[in-house]
Amino acid sequence: MTGMKRPLNITYSVFSATFTFKNNCPYTVWPGTLTGGGGSQLSSTGFELGTGASSSLEAPASWSGRFWARTGCSTDSSGKFTCATADCGSGQIACNGAGAIPPATLIEFTLGTGGAQDFYDTSLVDGYNLPMSATPQGGSSCSSTSCPANVNAVCPPELSVKGSNGSTIACKSACLAFNQPQYCCTGAYGSPQTCLPTNYSKIFKNACPQAYSYAYDDKSSTFTCTGANYLITFCP
Repeated sequence: MTGMKRPLNITYSVFSATFTFKNNCPYTVWPGTLTGGGGSQLSSTGFELGTGASSSLEAPASWSGRFWARTGCSTDSSGKFTCATADCGSGQIACNGAGAIPPATLIEFTLGTGGAQDFYDTSLVDGYNLPMSATPQGGSSCSSTSCPANVNAVCPPELSVKGSNGSTIACKSACLAFNQPQYCCTGAYGSPQTCLPTNYSKIFKNACPQAYSYAYDDKSSTFTCTGANYLITFCP
């Protein structure tokens, strides 16, 4: 029995968590993954996920990065792959180390190592394109986080990104739309004491109370868990 256990221990030390992606949207999405801090990218940086489909990826201990989903994607006659929202600009289904072009709903993770806590959040700091959630599978002292609401339905015209049919397909953050310090938490507004909620960030917060609505929205938006795998759901 001892000989059989050793490979299992090695496996668990290499891979800290399994992320399972589930598409509950009534349309196909193309998830993207990005490793932060100059670390190695996961085995897939982008893939197609049809309605009702699931796919899984392994992440190593201490991995830090983000997930999102692209919508309205297609390949043109030259073979270039582009998306209506959250495109990563790679021209391919794989994002190859490129992040989402805002606006995009993000779920961000920093995995612990050696039994330390994982930290994660849902972020609308870069705007919103579709509902998302992160739900721990197993683990201890865990909470899920989500933005299950359709923020596009309450997006004001000045933040709205329109699709080809004139409907709102994504909602910009005020920082992206106006590039002003009070919305971007820069300059004189570059601290939690000076960068406070705005009427725009409150739109996001009211729709999705668990999600980051602006850069310093930490207290109600960061969640922890120890020793879990995670289900990432699009349109929970």
